Amino acid sequence: MHTTEWKTRLHLFEDDDGTTKARVVLDTGTTALTGHGTAHCHPADANVPEIGDELAAGRAMNDLAQQLLNIAERDIEGVGAPRPSTRQVTGWPM
Repeated sequence: MHTTEWKTRLHLFEDDDGTTKARVVLDTGTTALTGHGTAHCHPADANVPEIGDELAAGRAMNDLAQQLLNIAERDIEGVGAPRPSTRQVTGWPM
């Protein structure tokens, strides 16, 4: 059985113009990957920092997820398996 623990750190930064930036760092013990995300508050909207945090963090995690999927695909090819033609989508079929 294989068990491991990967650690993540999420950093959020907001500036005075309503822009929130997020950086998520994944440390696998052998590799560190960094995802980035940004959210901008529209000038006509009320500045709600929690919404900016959620959007920027979600986008940073999405960036990190894409990196992990790309690495996994390269690793799969590295062991001789063909690259999948499309990514599998999880969830209930429509």
